[in-house]
Amino acid sequence: MSPARVGRSRRRPEKTTGTLPPEGSAAALGRSHTLPVRQWPITLVLGVAAVGLAITWFGSDLDNGFRYGLLTVGGSLLLGAVLRLVLPEVGLLAVRSRFTDVTLLTVLGGVIVVLTLVAQPDPWLSLPVLDNIGQLMGRRHH
Repeated sequence: MSPARVGRSRRRPEKTTGTLPPEGSAAALGRSHTLPVRQWPITLVLGVAAVGLAITWFGSDLDNGFRYGLLTVGGSLLLGAVLRLVLPEVGLLAVRSRFTDVTLLTVLGGVIVVLTLVAQPDPWLSLPVLDNIGQLMGRRHH
């Protein structure tokens, strides 16, 4: 056995050490407020996303009701990215580093918005690169 390995165990430690919470993960408001109010950034983002899902679910009677709902869901992620970027403390909205959180929320929210805008039938946005998407995926028209 090498001298460097003497006294070292291969078992995991009882207590995890060295793991720090992400930057900005403290509650947005103090303990004198209730939990949803203390965690208002994530509560707001989840609330807007829930409204978007409700619009998508119940908006089938409206023309393009699903679009309005999905745009709201995508907007909630973009709202989360803005909150994570500008607020010093966002509580549970902080998952990884500020850069990672903002990047992922922006990309995911942007993808949902763009896919909603180009959804068939009658897309609100026309992207020429998506005109032949079926051929790009291997489907051929006969």
